[in-house]
Amino acid sequence: MNQWAFVIAAYAVFLIGTGALLAWALLTCRSAEDQADKLSGRG
Repeated sequence: MNQWAFVIAAYAVFLIGTGALLAWALLTCRSAEDQADKLSGRG
């Protein structure tokens, strides 16, 4: 099997994992900001 298939697969796994981590971090951050706003009376 061609070695480039493994290189492309590794990049794909990296990009998908990075995208999933960024989405999770964004959603968690927005949730924490909403909770902080509720506690401070701004929400």
